[in-house]
Amino acid sequence: MVDRLETMSILVAVVDAGSLSAGARRLGLPLATVSRRVADLEAALGARLLLRSPRGLVTTEAGAAYLGACRRILDEVAEAERVAAGEFVVPKGLLSLTAPVVFGRLHVLPVITAFLAAYPAIDVRLELGDRNVNLQEEQIDAAIRIGHLPDSGLRARRVGVVRRVVCAAPAYLAARGVPARPEDLAAHDCITFANLMAPDRWYFGEGRRERPVPIHSRMTVNTAEAAIEAASAGLGLTRVLSYQVARAVADGRLSVVLADDEPGPWPVHILYGDGLVPRKLRAFVDFAAPRLEASLAGAMV
Repeated sequence: MVDRLETMSILVAVVDAGSLSAGARRLGLPLATVSRRVADLEAALGARLLLRSPRGLVTTEAGAAYLGACRRILDEVAEAERVAAGEFVVPKGLLSLTAPVVFGRLHVLPVITAFLAAYPAIDVRLELGDRNVNLQEEQIDAAIRIGHLPDSGLRARRVGVVRRVVCAAPAYLAARGVPARPEDLAAHDCITFANLMAPDRWYFGEGRRERPVPIHSRMTVNTAEAAIEAASAGLGLTRVLSYQVARAVADGRLSVVLADDEPGPWPVHILYGDGLVPRKLRAFVDFAAPRLEASLAGAMV
């Protein structure tokens, strides 16, 4: 077992370094030893893990899956050894997090700022992006996700919900009328946030009552901020997530319409691995969950 863990460490070092020779230098081992250990591992598994390319080593499909498992196993073993040795009485270390761009800026960043003040021995790397990353492959400790979760085997702690709301500037509604039902949108100008929906139809209702409603997009944008600004300027009706538009609604720049026809809300979770939970991660989840819940509750429109 020890030999297998050592071989896993060699494989991870080689991939991270980009070549067998660079990995050998990083480990302080002869190149021949590193090359033989990787070859023996591939032979034992009956699968090719690494391929050479002009850009260096690349993992095969089997190699990528095995590498992710190696990282997880090595992290868990290291964590178990630190706990057994009595280290980590105080949570410490680097914590890697990811969150959607706007949600991260508005809700996650203030929580992280307070968290770092409370835990001076912990550092945080925060990646803001709207794609769903693979936590294991990209070495992310926790992700804040909006939407229904697939059955992934990961742990999830729910912190609230967000709605998909339709809104417009009061001046636009005064001039063009307030839509009483989704089908009334056919007579209106719309601004579509392309990451959330199609530019030619918006969906309303839930379950069997869900139905597409044709709309005309006078403007299609790829950020929620742009959609909100265009709607605030009176260009038309837009549809965004409730937390994205909460400030504009509170300021009176936008008004929500068709609330009774909205689809069901989307849950928001903190998502993290199902193995041994490091103390730094447990500290973050326990610290962040109630604060995100309160922040989301305050952002409902």
